[in-house]
Amino acid sequence: MSVFSTVGCAAAAVLEAKPSHGLEPRGSILKAVPAKYNPAHHAFAVFTACATLVVITAGAMVTSNDAGLSVPDWPTSFGYLVKVPHFVGGVRYEWSHRMVAGTLLVLTLGIALSTLLVEKRRWLRWLAVAAFCTVILQATLGGMTVLFFQPPWLSTAHATVAQTFFCVAVAIALFTGRKWVEEQPQVEFDSRRPSLFTLTLFSVFVLYVQLILGGMFRHHGMSWWPHVLNALFVSVVLAWTAVRALSVYSRIEAVQRPAIIMVSLLVVQLCLGFAAFWTRVEWGRNAIQPELPMVAATVTHVAVGALLLATTVVLAIQVWRHVPVAFAERTSRTLEREKFTAA
Repeated sequence: MSVFSTVGCAAAAVLEAKPSHGLEPRGSILKAVPAKYNPAHHAFAVFTACATLVVITAGAMVTSNDAGLSVPDWPTSFGYLVKVPHFVGGVRYEWSHRMVAGTLLVLTLGIALSTLLVEKRRWLRWLAVAAFCTVILQATLGGMTVLFFQPPWLSTAHATVAQTFFCVAVAIALFTGRKWVEEQPQVEFDSRRPSLFTLTLFSVFVLYVQLILGGMFRHHGMSWWPHVLNALFVSVVLAWTAVRALSVYSRIEAVQRPAIIMVSLLVVQLCLGFAAFWTRVEWGRNAIQPELPMVAATVTHVAVGALLLATTVVLAIQVWRHVPVAFAERTSRTLEREKFTAA
């Protein structure tokens, strides 16, 4: 399940559709579908999202320490399902990653079942089921990377699905929160072109491209320069999105907060990217094995990158809810498209 479908179908489901007139969007009143806030369910969703970040960090530890094939079999580990092996070399990283990933699978099953039991919002129940299917896909890709000896494209797919699942887990935590369930959304219509929602979706897209390029580089599938060059483009797009959000819609806290966090994480990520590049490509190019500065920089770079992607997804969802595109703009675009087609 892609993040774009998460933003689209889940956010669309929380809007009540009513006839539109003038500059009104699809619904003249935007509010959450009636639901009861469940603090225990929300806390469980937040815990699952945090556990996902731990798994991503553990996976980065495996890659940064070149330990991906330290345990050569799957789904067993040296022929056993649960027996703790001797922690020699990279075995400690790979086996620990498998254990925390297995724990996350159980947590995701738990959040899916609890959502089916306590949630009245049908779209959120489907999202929880999709989350469980995503973590199953993630585990399968992880096993395939071992069985096929870590081809770069497969390892990159494994990393990409992991961060996709993190975004879905964060979205579930958002949708089960008190503010989402109980607040009446503050709405300001967006008549600018491109709309803020378009910018947030584009931001998510360029971050995915960056994630794929970074994964291919880390898994020795391509050189470093496409990842570095695209980082400049990502910076421009995210800065554009943040400036628009903060300069025009700063009165909406639900938009302001993730925009500030997004641009702050972007600055941190750029610094970490430089540190990771310097320690691994320049300073550590002749290192016999990964050293602590190399590992620390790259692992932190991956973790902050996951946080940046998830924050941008949250911003896109909040913009969809609080800053809908004005109906007049969408009508004019439709007419232009029809004229072009007719011509």
